[in-house]
Amino acid sequence: MIETYAFLGMFTVQIFIGSILGPALYIRRVRADAASFPADRCAELPFPNVDPKLSAERFATRHRALNTGIAVLGMLLLGWLFTDMRRPDWGLGTVLVLTIVYFLAQASPMILMSWKGAKSMKALKSALADGKRKAVLQRRRLFDFVSPSSVCLALLSYFLYAALVVYTIRRSLFPGYVGLFLIAVVTLVYAIQAFVVFRVLYGKKHNPLQTHADRIHKIGVAAKSLVHGCIAVSVFESLYLALIVLHSDRWCPFALSAFCVIVALPRQPKRLDDTAAKYLPT
Repeated sequence: MIETYAFLGMFTVQIFIGSILGPALYIRRVRADAASFPADRCAELPFPNVDPKLSAERFATRHRALNTGIAVLGMLLLGWLFTDMRRPDWGLGTVLVLTIVYFLAQASPMILMSWKGAKSMKALKSALADGKRKAVLQRRRLFDFVSPSSVCLALLSYFLYAALVVYTIRRSLFPGYVGLFLIAVVTLVYAIQAFVVFRVLYGKKHNPLQTHADRIHKIGVAAKSLVHGCIAVSVFESLYLALIVLHSDRWCPFALSAFCVIVALPRQPKRLDDTAAKYLPT
């Protein structure tokens, strides 16, 4: 039963981090950004009646309400899991699926916000279009934003995961086609992350009001997050397979919930690295 209570405790942490603490810190950051938005740049907006502070407060109210509702659903789900998992024959697959579904529900406010933000930036670019394009003609490289050791660790974790899958196939713990599917899924994740990193480094500027310094900073944060995400996926999948090899698959829900907590942990954006600072005008 220890693995059951460990999972229930970690799922409680997942609810708190993903639906209470994380949104609260994000709202604080949005308010700080709105308060520090220069008045002269407000004049550049094509929507004269837009008040950044008022918009931030409206966003905070809606974002807090949506995440509070998701937190309440999480507590209801936690109560059901507590009752169901006290039975000796509780379903492992059901718990794993419910944990993933709830994690996607926790991520839905940010996904919705990203979608609305993309639409707003598209409208803003159309309103500010003047036929002129400005660009800083200085090539950006991945290693200027992400350390080579992180990239090497991401590649090493991928090959170690593939080796573990091959080992499980040789031990007849999985059919061969299942092992190939697992490798294909992680390979697809790496390919998507690599494509997004390429777009982040060399894609077009989406926010016409974004300064060059802000853009360079966001490129560094995004590139690091994507590379570290690849490492996290490989490590989690390796841990999942290791639990199966050790016949400790009842610990898989705890591992999955812990992975969701790590992904949802709020991160404070760091100052621009020295390697990226050279892209700023002097």
